[in-house]
Amino acid sequence: MADYHPQELDKKWQKSWADSRVFEVNVDRSRPKFYCLEMFAYPSGHAHVGHVRNYIIGDVMARTKRMRGYNVLHPFGWDAFGLPAENAAIKSGIHPEVSTRGNIAHMKGQLQRLGISYAWERELATCDPEYYKWNQWLFIRMFERGLAYRRKSSVNWCPVDNTVLANEQVVDGGCWRCGTPVETRDLEQWFFRITAYADELLDATAELTRWPEKVLTMQRNWIGRSEGARVKFAIEDSGSNPESRIPNPDSIEVFTTRIDTIFGATFVLLGPEHSLVARFAERSPDPAGFKKKALEFRMQDRAARISGEIEKQGFDTGFRAINPFTGQPVPIWVANFVLGEYGTGAVMAVPAHDERDFEFARKFNLPIRVVVTADGKSASSDGMTEATPAYGTLVDSGEFSGLSSENAQKRMTEWAKFRAIGEGTVQFRLKDWGISRQRYWGTPIPMIYCEKDGIVPVPDDQLPVELPRIAQFTGRGDSPLAQVTEFVNVTCPKCGGPARRETDTMDTFVDSSWYFYRFADPRNDQMAFDPATLKYWLPVDFYSGGVEHAILHLIYSRFFARVFRDLGMVDHAEPFAQLLTQGMVLKDGNVMSKSKGNVVDPDTMLQKFGADALRLYVMFVAPPEKEVEWTDTGLEGSFRFLARVWRLVDHWAGAVAAGRGSKNADDLSPAERAVRRKTHETIRRVTVDIEERQQLNTAVSALMELVNELYAFSEQTEMGSPARHVAASTQTTVLERPGTIAVVTEAVDALVRMISPFAPHTGEELWEMLGHEGGLSASSWPEFDAEVAKADEIVVPVQVNGKVRSRLTVPAETTEAELEARALADLAVQAHTQGKTIRKVVVVKGKLVSIVV
Repeated sequence: MADYHPQELDKKWQKSWADSRVFEVNVDRSRPKFYCLEMFAYPSGHAHVGHVRNYIIGDVMARTKRMRGYNVLHPFGWDAFGLPAENAAIKSGIHPEVSTRGNIAHMKGQLQRLGISYAWERELATCDPEYYKWNQWLFIRMFERGLAYRRKSSVNWCPVDNTVLANEQVVDGGCWRCGTPVETRDLEQWFFRITAYADELLDATAELTRWPEKVLTMQRNWIGRSEGARVKFAIEDSGSNPESRIPNPDSIEVFTTRIDTIFGATFVLLGPEHSLVARFAERSPDPAGFKKKALEFRMQDRAARISGEIEKQGFDTGFRAINPFTGQPVPIWVANFVLGEYGTGAVMAVPAHDERDFEFARKFNLPIRVVVTADGKSASSDGMTEATPAYGTLVDSGEFSGLSSENAQKRMTEWAKFRAIGEGTVQFRLKDWGISRQRYWGTPIPMIYCEKDGIVPVPDDQLPVELPRIAQFTGRGDSPLAQVTEFVNVTCPKCGGPARRETDTMDTFVDSSWYFYRFADPRNDQMAFDPATLKYWLPVDFYSGGVEHAILHLIYSRFFARVFRDLGMVDHAEPFAQLLTQGMVLKDGNVMSKSKGNVVDPDTMLQKFGADALRLYVMFVAPPEKEVEWTDTGLEGSFRFLARVWRLVDHWAGAVAAGRGSKNADDLSPAERAVRRKTHETIRRVTVDIEERQQLNTAVSALMELVNELYAFSEQTEMGSPARHVAASTQTTVLERPGTIAVVTEAVDALVRMISPFAPHTGEELWEMLGHEGGLSASSWPEFDAEVAKADEIVVPVQVNGKVRSRLTVPAETTEAELEARALADLAVQAHTQGKTIRKVVVVKGKLVSIVV
């Protein structure tokens, strides 16, 4: 019996796949296509098993579909631009391109050693000029259509290094390099007008029936369409500091869906990003302290701030606004759970009727005023333990008292409009996408500034605008590109006069918002992609990645799809037909990360157990969407299972090869029929679990059950158990029943094909061992026969008052009436029903008899 040495198989079959180019594909309109894609990888240097879980999920899908007859596109590439590489350059002096290319080479090797079936000839990296040229081309098309524009926006600014800082470069309110307290400044920034598609992006979520509902909910909440009213709260001339007068007082505009509760608005909350926060800070008694507290709020976890699942924090600005309906002053606070880019960035707080406002008011001892009740009677807030958000009848609301909430909303909106302090409107939480980054390692924005002609796009025939080589990164001063005079100073393409280039680069989300299109036509140097080629491959049929990308990446990709559609380049609006969000891999109860020191290097596991054991374990341990707790013992178990499969196939290979092609026997024994039935039942289960349910763990469980059945069956044969050594010279001389050879041949052929998406190297070797030629990529998925899978007999549990008291073995075609009669006649059941009144009998055919006494 040959020993199982997976590391040798890994090398053998990975070389074979690469040499024969089995995963490379072209358009073939005679075959159905399947576009399988995992989310772009950021080349951080070394992938750990938490990263590769997603890639293995996609590979199981791709390999299965290939065997099912589909023309499978399964590409991979690198989301290569980004701040980490630039920060590393500042610290180490290694150029971002050098470190990025090195990281890509290492991670690519890791994925190849895992046997992922990628079409590597389509590989791309977003830092390739051949790729980001088309970022620039699309930017210009969007500029021409008014979808790209400039306006002022707030940034983090270090006054010592004179540079813009990303949020992650702000540590405890200070610059990550020098520790200087960070300031907020307004700079001209480029934006994409994603709000032009807000309604469509929201409405179309109803059509994404193969996306997780939690992702759709997150997108709907992020887009946040609400009907309500905008209302202005005038700012008092001065705050608590008599010297802090604001000339020409502004007003704070809030959006509310509950204008009927405005008489209960007892304070106003500003997001720390709101433009007034900086102005209030300058006029406060302690400007530095004020700014520091606001900055701390801005740096808190964004997702938690959005969801409200964060400890409510805030501080009083010392300024007050006037409630336009009551005429009374109310304090203005800054709160961490209000986001500046959501709505107007300001909230009228009605603690009696909003739970978050209620929690905040109780914590900071702010007034609570009840203005809506169920019975229309005034009520005190004393003793309230929670807000009462329900509609009702207005009380203590001036001339609007006694109106229902619905009627009051209409009347109060009209009242506000008549007095020019507000109006009804539809509000979106979604804001236009700010894409300017004062960074080097990104796509240069292809715009030129001319004193005579203003903003002028770079001509298409001058694209790409390539990044200049910078020798030193200091992290100080203007944008790094602004310090390269030969890059900045150019000739205006319109008038020929002196001009300067834009020195900001694009947000890296731009790179990942359309890469799935480029994969369909990655070497096209005349256009971003050929529309005819794209029409064949798109949309992506199966897309997988982390739920942390549920909002930004996926919304931006859906936005870009619509832009390309309106340019006439694609014929669809939704780029991803199905989405799977995989769970995190944990170790010691925490998500794997280098900072926690709990990562597991896949290369270490490959050296010890081989690629297939790792692949199988990660798929078996939990459903794809659930978290996984990593254990080395679980990996050892997967290795033992594969060795068991190896022994089984090796044990029968000689007999199968000798008997292959002989006529199947019709007179199967009961044991042989049972094996055949189990084989076809397993084919059905595995096919459904992979293709329809994506419950890959239960697919592996079904394969394990089949292996157990084949071991048990082997014990009854002349060949005996695979656990018992049989000399190779005698394997083919043992005389077995033709029926035994037939059912074992069918079973092991099906087993090897079904296990190959999970363990492809082992599968290929076993397929070859069984005498097949051409490799598994050229073979077909086993076919399921419903008649064969049908059981002759079934076991039906019988419950009495919810407890199982007996089990009936009956023919599979037994009717419900016969099942009921047999259950009532069963002696074990009668022991619990005798002398009692049978009130009800429920029969679930083939599954259960439930008796209630």
